[in-house]
Amino acid sequence: MDTIALFGGSFDPPHIGHEAIVKALINFKEIDKVIIMPTFLNPFKSKFYAPASLRVEWLKEIFAEYKNVEISEYEVLQKRQVSTIESVKHLLKSYKKIYLVIGADNLSCLEKWDRYDELKELVTFIVVPRDNIEISEQFLRLDVDEKISSTKLRECVEISKLPKKCAKEIYNFYKENYCKTE
Repeated sequence: MDTIALFGGSFDPPHIGHEAIVKALINFKEIDKVIIMPTFLNPFKSKFYAPASLRVEWLKEIFAEYKNVEISEYEVLQKRQVSTIESVKHLLKSYKKIYLVIGADNLSCLEKWDRYDELKELVTFIVVPRDNIEISEQFLRLDVDEKISSTKLRECVEISKLPKKCAKEIYNFYKENYCKTE
Protein backbone atom coordinates (compact mmCIF):
# COMPACT_ATOMS: atom_id res chain seq x y z
CA MET A 1 0.00 0.00 0.00
CA ASP A 2 1.82 3.02 -1.30
CA THR A 3 -0.96 5.54 -1.90
CA ILE A 4 -3.22 7.01 0.76
CA ALA A 5 -5.89 9.62 1.14
CA LEU A 6 -5.40 11.75 4.24
CA PHE A 7 -8.72 12.98 5.60
CA GLY A 8 -8.04 15.23 8.54
CA GLY A 9 -10.28 17.46 10.56
CA SER A 10 -11.81 18.18 13.92
CA PHE A 11 -14.70 15.70 13.48
CA ASP A 12 -16.44 17.65 16.23
CA PRO A 13 -18.89 15.93 15.84
CA PRO A 14 -18.34 13.25 13.22
CA HIS A 15 -21.38 13.11 10.93
CA ILE A 16 -22.85 11.31 7.91
CA GLY A 17 -21.06 13.73 5.58
CA HIS A 18 -17.71 12.47 6.87
CA GLU A 19 -18.89 8.90 6.37
CA ALA A 20 -20.01 9.69 2.79
CA ILE A 21 -16.58 11.18 2.01
CA VAL A 22 -14.80 8.04 3.26
CA LYS A 23 -17.13 5.80 1.22
CA ALA A 24 -16.37 7.87 -1.90
CA LEU A 25 -12.61 7.74 -1.22
CA ILE A 26 -12.70 3.94 -0.87
CA ASN A 27 -14.04 3.80 -4.44
CA PHE A 28 -11.25 6.05 -5.76
CA LYS A 29 -9.16 3.50 -7.68
CA GLU A 30 -5.80 5.24 -7.14
CA ILE A 31 -6.12 5.10 -3.33
CA ASP A 32 -4.96 2.03 -1.38
CA LYS A 33 -5.97 3.26 2.07
CA VAL A 34 -7.86 6.11 3.73
CA ILE A 35 -6.27 7.57 6.84
CA ILE A 36 -8.63 9.60 8.99
CA MET A 37 -6.65 11.91 11.25
CA PRO A 38 -8.58 13.91 13.84
CA THR A 39 -6.91 17.03 15.16
CA PHE A 40 -6.10 17.60 18.79
CA LEU A 41 -7.02 21.21 18.07
CA ASN A 42 -7.45 22.61 14.57
CA PRO A 43 -4.69 25.20 13.84
CA PHE A 44 -7.39 27.72 12.84
CA LYS A 45 -9.53 27.24 15.96
CA SER A 46 -9.09 28.23 19.59
CA LYS A 47 -11.06 25.38 21.19
CA PHE A 48 -12.69 22.02 20.65
CA TYR A 49 -16.04 20.82 21.97
CA ALA A 50 -15.69 17.05 22.40
CA PRO A 51 -12.32 15.98 23.83
CA ALA A 52 -9.92 14.51 21.28
CA SER A 53 -9.95 11.09 22.96
CA LEU A 54 -13.74 10.90 22.61
CA ARG A 55 -13.66 11.96 18.95
CA VAL A 56 -11.03 9.26 18.25
CA GLU A 57 -13.18 6.68 20.03
CA TRP A 58 -16.23 7.62 17.95
CA LEU A 59 -14.26 7.51 14.68
CA LYS A 60 -12.83 4.09 15.53
CA GLU A 61 -16.33 2.80 16.22
CA ILE A 62 -17.85 4.37 13.08
CA PHE A 63 -15.18 3.03 10.72
CA ALA A 64 -14.33 -0.27 12.47
CA GLU A 65 -15.76 -2.44 9.71
CA TYR A 66 -14.49 -0.39 6.76
CA LYS A 67 -11.78 -2.10 4.74
CA ASN A 68 -8.54 -0.12 4.23
CA VAL A 69 -9.58 2.70 6.56
CA GLU A 70 -7.37 3.61 9.50
CA ILE A 71 -7.87 6.13 12.29
CA SER A 72 -4.55 7.82 13.03
CA GLU A 73 -4.00 9.35 16.47
CA TYR A 74 -0.80 11.10 15.35
CA GLU A 75 -2.08 14.67 15.82
CA VAL A 76 -4.06 13.86 18.96
CA LEU A 77 -0.99 12.31 20.61
CA GLN A 78 0.97 15.53 20.05
CA LYS A 79 -1.49 17.26 22.44
CA ARG A 80 -1.17 20.52 20.51
CA GLN A 81 -2.13 22.15 17.23
CA VAL A 82 -0.38 20.29 14.40
CA SER A 83 -0.04 21.75 10.92
CA THR A 84 -1.01 19.66 7.91
CA ILE A 85 2.55 19.79 6.53
CA GLU A 86 3.83 18.16 9.73
CA SER A 87 1.29 15.32 9.45
CA VAL A 88 2.02 14.85 5.74
CA LYS A 89 5.78 14.61 6.38
CA HIS A 90 5.11 12.08 9.14
CA LEU A 91 3.04 9.95 6.73
CA LEU A 92 5.56 10.25 3.89
CA LYS A 93 7.93 8.13 6.00
CA SER A 94 5.54 5.22 5.36
CA TYR A 95 3.75 6.04 2.10
CA LYS A 96 4.87 7.19 -1.35
CA LYS A 97 1.86 9.27 -2.44
CA ILE A 98 -0.68 11.27 -0.47
CA TYR A 99 -3.98 12.64 -1.63
CA LEU A 100 -5.06 15.35 0.80
CA VAL A 101 -8.82 15.68 1.23
CA ILE A 102 -10.18 19.14 2.05
CA GLY A 103 -13.55 20.83 1.93
CA ALA A 104 -14.07 23.57 -0.67
CA ASP A 105 -14.54 26.01 2.24
CA ASN A 106 -10.77 25.72 2.82
CA LEU A 107 -9.81 26.93 -0.66
CA SER A 108 -9.99 30.63 0.22
CA CYS A 109 -7.48 30.25 3.05
CA LEU A 110 -5.10 27.58 1.68
CA GLU A 111 -2.32 30.12 1.22
CA LYS A 112 -2.48 30.82 4.97
CA TRP A 113 -1.74 27.19 5.79
CA ASP A 114 1.68 26.59 7.32
CA ARG A 115 4.26 26.14 4.52
CA TYR A 116 1.54 25.86 1.87
CA ASP A 117 4.04 26.18 -1.02
CA GLU A 118 5.90 23.13 0.27
CA LEU A 119 2.68 21.25 1.06
CA LYS A 120 1.26 21.61 -2.45
CA GLU A 121 4.43 19.98 -3.83
CA LEU A 122 4.03 16.97 -1.51
CA VAL A 123 0.33 16.15 -1.97
CA THR A 124 -2.42 15.99 -4.55
CA PHE A 125 -5.48 17.84 -3.29
CA ILE A 126 -8.93 16.28 -3.47
CA VAL A 127 -11.62 18.88 -2.83
CA VAL A 128 -15.11 18.08 -1.56
CA PRO A 129 -17.75 20.57 -2.75
CA ARG A 130 -19.33 22.81 -0.14
CA ASP A 131 -21.61 25.86 -0.14
CA ASN A 132 -21.53 26.14 -3.97
CA ILE A 133 -17.88 27.27 -3.83
CA GLU A 134 -16.13 27.16 -7.21
CA ILE A 135 -13.45 24.45 -7.40
CA SER A 136 -10.57 25.18 -9.76
CA GLU A 137 -9.62 22.52 -12.32
CA GLN A 138 -6.16 22.34 -10.71
CA PHE A 139 -7.79 20.22 -7.96
CA LEU A 140 -9.37 16.79 -8.11
CA ARG A 141 -13.02 16.89 -7.12
CA LEU A 142 -14.80 14.34 -4.95
CA ASP A 143 -18.53 14.63 -5.44
CA VAL A 144 -20.35 13.99 -2.20
CA ASP A 145 -23.83 15.39 -1.79
CA GLU A 146 -24.28 15.80 1.98
CA LYS A 147 -25.08 19.37 2.95
CA ILE A 148 -24.09 19.24 6.60
CA SER A 149 -21.56 20.84 8.91
CA SER A 150 -20.25 20.05 12.37
CA THR A 151 -20.75 23.70 13.35
CA LYS A 152 -24.48 23.55 12.61
CA LEU A 153 -24.79 20.18 14.36
CA ARG A 154 -23.23 21.59 17.52
CA GLU A 155 -25.82 24.37 17.50
CA CYS A 156 -28.69 21.91 17.24
CA VAL A 157 -27.75 18.27 16.96
CA GLU A 158 -29.92 16.04 14.74
CA ILE A 159 -29.58 12.33 15.34
CA SER A 160 -30.43 11.59 11.68
CA LYS A 161 -27.24 13.42 10.61
CA LEU A 162 -24.98 11.23 12.80
CA PRO A 163 -23.41 7.88 11.83
CA LYS A 164 -25.67 5.05 13.02
CA LYS A 165 -22.86 3.20 14.83
CA CYS A 166 -22.69 5.69 17.69
CA ALA A 167 -25.38 8.25 16.85
CA LYS A 168 -27.07 8.06 20.25
CA GLU A 169 -23.81 8.60 22.15
CA ILE A 170 -22.76 11.54 19.96
CA TYR A 171 -26.28 13.02 20.10
CA ASN A 172 -26.40 12.80 23.90
CA PHE A 173 -22.95 14.38 24.31
CA TYR A 174 -23.72 17.45 22.18
CA LYS A 175 -27.34 17.76 23.35
CA GLU A 176 -26.24 17.80 27.00
CA ASN A 177 -23.25 20.09 26.47
CA TYR A 178 -23.85 22.45 23.55
CA CYS A 179 -27.24 22.39 21.83
CA LYS A 180 -28.72 25.89 21.93
CA THR A 181 -32.34 24.94 21.27
CA GLU A 182 -34.75 22.42 22.69
